[in-house]
Amino acid sequence: MKQFAITAAAAAAVMMMNPAFAADAAYEADLCVIGAGASGTAAAWAAAEKGMKVITLEKSGLPGGTGKYSEGIFAVESAMQRNWNYGLTKDEAFMKIMNYGHWRGNARMVRAFVDRSADTIDWMIKNGVKFEKLFSNYPNGLYTWHIYEGRGAGWINLFIDKYKKAGQTLLTNTWGQKLITENGRVVGVEATNKAGDKITIRSKATIIATGGFFDNKTMREKYLRFADADGLAQTGKTGDGIQMAWAVGGGKEGTEVQASYRPGPRGVSTTNQVSATAKQPHLWLSPKGERFCNEEIMLEWPFAGNALERIGGTMFVVYDQKTLDHMEKDQGIDLGVGVMVPVGTKLTDFQKDWDGAVQAGWAFKADTLDGLAKATGMNADKLKKTVAEYNGYCDVRHDAEFAKDPKYLREVKTGPFYAIKSVASSLGTLGGIKANERFEVVTPEEDPIPGLYAAGNDVGGMYGDSYDLLMAGSTVGFAVNSGRIAVDSAAEYIRTLK
Repeated sequence: MKQFAITAAAAAAVMMMNPAFAADAAYEADLCVIGAGASGTAAAWAAAEKGMKVITLEKSGLPGGTGKYSEGIFAVESAMQRNWNYGLTKDEAFMKIMNYGHWRGNARMVRAFVDRSADTIDWMIKNGVKFEKLFSNYPNGLYTWHIYEGRGAGWINLFIDKYKKAGQTLLTNTWGQKLITENGRVVGVEATNKAGDKITIRSKATIIATGGFFDNKTMREKYLRFADADGLAQTGKTGDGIQMAWAVGGGKEGTEVQASYRPGPRGVSTTNQVSATAKQPHLWLSPKGERFCNEEIMLEWPFAGNALERIGGTMFVVYDQKTLDHMEKDQGIDLGVGVMVPVGTKLTDFQKDWDGAVQAGWAFKADTLDGLAKATGMNADKLKKTVAEYNGYCDVRHDAEFAKDPKYLREVKTGPFYAIKSVASSLGTLGGIKANERFEVVTPEEDPIPGLYAAGNDVGGMYGDSYDLLMAGSTVGFAVNSGRIAVDSAAEYIRTLK
């Protein structure tokens, strides 16, 4: 079919009249943003604010991606922190991030992210985002998490609405397939849509923000340390943008890093109260019935993910009726499950959720440990031996094996006994494209590829080897700040073309 240029409105009209008709289309813009999740939305609106003509492509039918479910964003030295007399400095935050990752991250990139973070909170507030409070992921943690109203969907929908009202173009159900290059520069994108149309965007600069590659089984198995983690809300994240960048000479960085999440039953919401009991520092056992870690590491759940991945990715969380009573009726859960199920929540819906958990095959109950072993497949002798040793630690209030804090030592003696089957979980991948602190995509030798930028989870360099829970809100913070910095860099580049 001969290619012709049509407006987005005209293309939509054609499709409504004849959905089987493939209508190729061509666009011209200052900037093309590939992806409309947290990083892409932030970049698109930041560019629109600068008066740039923007085309944004979104693979799904709606913008937002997993950013819709986020609860807050990282920042340091923000106005909210200053008003609260919270004294964490940018220098301290930078050093903590780099040390956490054993200095395997891109130090210049991390510094740029940290330095921009407070300004980004001001920018979001100026654009109508409302923040509820500062929060930390764990007791005595760092209060870097700025919790916003309406979760991520609130500000993303707000920014998309502003973007559209500014006359900018959002093409949903449309995804990039190939970058267009001329004389070593990226000058646009070849895309397609759900109807099979060929969409050509000629742009002065392009930002890749496609959200990672967790939904690409081949890439997971090739690059991740543990490829079979339970991916939460990762549909459509197939690494399209990463592969496009690599195809034009972009380097690789951080392909092995993923955001290990709280272990729990596969595919079950964190608000399920039976599932919530699995995300506590009770007795964690391997499929054979052996203890393998200090269960307190659930406080920093990337550690929990690493420990569970090492033994094969599956475990049972075991507790007795006395501990269930503690969670249901007495003081509630010891560890919060995000902002939605905070510390001390009494699991009053546990019984309501229980039958469904049993039917789904991940919750087990027995009057004896032998019965629990039979139900779960654990070795009965090893299970009883492990429980006896653990109860001994509870009696003397000292975990001589893994040094768990005594306040989390709860004996397993009062039947019936419960076991919740849990697996390693992931919030997605956190790398792939090598970029510099300006979020220019660079070659393996770190030479920038003119006209090409990347943001968010497609970019490596923020994390050294494990997801950093120390700085709460860092994933969304990195998405939004990298998007804004990439736009600034692209705007500067575009000025050199005039």
